[in-house]
Amino acid sequence: MSDTPVDTSKRTWLIASGCAGAVGGAFTAVPFVSSFEPSERAKAAGAPVEADISSLKPGEKITVEWRGKPVWIMRRTKEELDALPQNDPELADPKSLRKPDEFTPEYARNETRSIKPDVLVVVGICTHLGCSPSDRFQTGPQPSLPNDWRGGFFCPCHGSTFDLAGRVFKNKPAPDNLVVPPHMYLSDNRLLIGEDKKA
Repeated sequence: MSDTPVDTSKRTWLIASGCAGAVGGAFTAVPFVSSFEPSERAKAAGAPVEADISSLKPGEKITVEWRGKPVWIMRRTKEELDALPQNDPELADPKSLRKPDEFTPEYARNETRSIKPDVLVVVGICTHLGCSPSDRFQTGPQPSLPNDWRGGFFCPCHGSTFDLAGRVFKNKPAPDNLVVPPHMYLSDNRLLIGEDKKA
């Protein structure tokens, strides 16, 4: 055992310095480690989105944002639904069989492309180059549309047209129907976009 006297002031100083260094290191590490976690904004961007459609009247459409994309929710009238089968011969993919897993969930592979016939839920982005089509619900002759137009969506960028089920017409630049996102009903008037029972 050494007979060297212990300098208590140096010992106290070393302990205090060590503690301060440890505390400083912890404060430095916390922001660095937390930077690996996704931000609240990033979490929200991929999270499912609820939509209340209780005030949505027949013939009206609302837009909600999911994963940074516009999702259209439209309540179609009886006349609009009755007109859908008339479009079939003019459509590129009337039965939504092309790339079904990517564009149309199984529960929407029907004439109306929806769970409830009157409520359409589609991503409002053209499948050609990602433009956003505009509403053309009025029927009849109009600029850039056929004379027997039955209502739907028109992409002004390159002229693609879609019916009120989001199905693309033949011989247009858009190769596919509008995407039906995963969705489910939480109640009669509450939709959850981005998640379904099979997900």
